[in-house]
Amino acid sequence: MPETRSPSPATTAHAGTLPDGVAPLPHLGVIRVAGVDAAAFLHGQLTQDFALLDDRHARLAALLTPKGRMLASFIGFKRGADEVLLVCPRDLLARTLKRLSMFVLRAKARLTDASEEFQLQGLTGSAASTLLPPDAAPWTLAQSGAASVVALYPADGQPRALWLAPAGTPAPQGAPLSTDLWLWSEVRSGVATVTAPVAEAFVPQMLNYESVGGVNFKKGCYPGQEVVARSQFRGAIKRRTYGVHAPQALEPGTEVFATHDAEQPVGLVVQAAPHPAGGFDALVAIQIAAAGEALQAGGVPLAVQPLPYALLEDI
Repeated sequence: MPETRSPSPATTAHAGTLPDGVAPLPHLGVIRVAGVDAAAFLHGQLTQDFALLDDRHARLAALLTPKGRMLASFIGFKRGADEVLLVCPRDLLARTLKRLSMFVLRAKARLTDASEEFQLQGLTGSAASTLLPPDAAPWTLAQSGAASVVALYPADGQPRALWLAPAGTPAPQGAPLSTDLWLWSEVRSGVATVTAPVAEAFVPQMLNYESVGGVNFKKGCYPGQEVVARSQFRGAIKRRTYGVHAPQALEPGTEVFATHDAEQPVGLVVQAAPHPAGGFDALVAIQIAAAGEALQAGGVPLAVQPLPYALLEDI
């Protein structure tokens, strides 16, 4: 088994409580990849293994530049033998679809924006666990009638899932949950999502993707693969993603500084959401050496929190 380590927290903010419920996810869209070569095509473009993808698992994956920088991130899974759906933020969907389509060439795969054909809901607590197998690991895929249900990383011990079904399908049972609370649960899970303000800012390891199932180091080549492999195996990972709490609002893409040096940034805010008890929680990708220092972003002090999972020390 690989050795693990966790970041050292500076302080820990009050965790708050994530209630059970069902949240609308209007900020997410869907790219459909259809055709006999759909999985093989994605296998050659993204950081995860789609060639061996079955109907019981989903994939966390990223599309990279040739220099290994993340253009977009996805949750991908099969909806049929020759159909893969990629769920990603809407603010990156159009440009991502255009870029992927450039590389189809002779592959028998057709890419389309299928966002209006599906509805997406975020499930927390019992709303998630009742639709998943017992003790489902993250990225487990289950079917519930016409819906596909993907087990996600939990938030503060609460199960979470992504629910996708054709438009018009009755929503899953559960108390209404606000989108803001869902976005807070995303931050609390520690699994970062690439959005427009931070596109091309990170290699996958800066967002801990190798530790949460977003990178497969045994698969074949894909754009940026050499950079990702070199970073992993030559000990070149200098930045990691940490959770932080702040008393005021934070915006993705805001530079993070050590308070003793306001000239040289040590990282970026990746994503943020309001904390239900006040303030904001966020994920920040920062230099590992700065994780134990006093930090601020846009003049707002940051309190580093422990991640809810261990980082892989070695693959």
